[in-house]
Amino acid sequence: MAGTETLTRTRDDTALDLPWNVVVHDDPVNLMGYVTWVLMKVLGYNEQKAAMLMMQVHQQGRSIVWSGQREKAEFYAQQLQSHQLTTSLERTE
Repeated sequence: MAGTETLTRTRDDTALDLPWNVVVHDDPVNLMGYVTWVLMKVLGYNEQKAAMLMMQVHQQGRSIVWSGQREKAEFYAQQLQSHQLTTSLERTE
């Protein structure tokens, strides 16, 4: 074994560090006022910002309502889902 060399490779995995988007999707069940109220309650947005995001959901079928660290994004998505909003997570590239 004398004379053999061990090479060690390391690689950085930054997938967890990338911002994650919390996306709310349009659905035929929830009323616009209710969606606005949930965004205010869960994300702490004022009524104007929550209403603007709700209109994006209504008109475009989806809206990125929050972006940041994965763990917090998962928490917000769960909270929104517990209020019956259709949500998903997306990694930003």
